[in-house]
Amino acid sequence: MIGDACLGSVSLHKELQLMQTQGIQKQQVQKVLFIAALLACATPYVSAPVALLGGFLFSHAWGHPFPGLGRKATNWLLKASVVGLGFGMDLQQALRVGQEGVELALASIVAVFALGFLVSGVLHVSRRTAHLVASGTAICGGSAIAAVAPVVNASEKEISVALGTVFLLNAVALFVFPAAGHLLDLTQHQFGLWSAIAIHDTSSVIGAAATYGQEALQVATTVKLARALWIVPVALVSTLVFKSDARKMTFPWFIGLFVIALLANSYFSFVGQLGVQVAAWAKSGLVVTLFLVGADLSVENLKAVGWRPLALGVILWAFVSVASLLVILHL
Repeated sequence: MIGDACLGSVSLHKELQLMQTQGIQKQQVQKVLFIAALLACATPYVSAPVALLGGFLFSHAWGHPFPGLGRKATNWLLKASVVGLGFGMDLQQALRVGQEGVELALASIVAVFALGFLVSGVLHVSRRTAHLVASGTAICGGSAIAAVAPVVNASEKEISVALGTVFLLNAVALFVFPAAGHLLDLTQHQFGLWSAIAIHDTSSVIGAAATYGQEALQVATTVKLARALWIVPVALVSTLVFKSDARKMTFPWFIGLFVIALLANSYFSFVGQLGVQVAAWAKSGLVVTLFLVGADLSVENLKAVGWRPLALGVILWAFVSVASLLVILHL
């Protein structure tokens, strides 16, 4: 009996070791495939929408092998890519586009917050969640939510719900906007303006514009970053409305680096070909970023959003998309 028990114990131990080994091997295969997919996204053969969808499908099928690291990498890679795009742009063109987009951006921000306040009351969405969703819609998606959340003392659940709402709509926009632009026969300039005003996250704005064309990309990047600067006054107003600590707010420093890159490309001739290459690397970095964004879009997170905040997000997004398009078509 004792011998049988010992043999059974040894057998069980071996089975556990085998399962552990298989688990480690599976994780290693996951990591190798994930890295291979990232490298593929860095090539010119993978478009921004395909990268986003590929990241989501990979994570859904095999899981995310670097969940914590992936989010940090997404944040830093997006900012580095935005700065790199500055090396492919000209100051005079940026100023012309920026002046044109400032009034449109300001009008859309005010309108979105006003509509968000009204609709959230009808849908019974909590005050902080509604403010975060409106911030993400009006300014720059996840970056705005991350900047505003500390100054309104938002809970983890409120932040997650707002981020889930915005990220889902971003994913839809990346596919819908280029198709709608072609259907409506928008010019490169018109599409760049529209995507910069109506799409939430910087990554999806630039991804959609890059799919449409080079001029659209330059217009969208300039207007979007000018729009993103409104994070600061919105965060300041939020501290007054929610009676919180202004010291918790953060400044989008990478926009300053983008301006420096743009100035260097415009006034220093030695930047030349190197600037062109850096801008090309930045575009590849953006596609990789979108793969990482897709990989973080889990079905569980999307289910946790709930229909009320999602309905609020859709209404705000539909409003700013249609209203800004009508204005742009009549400019």
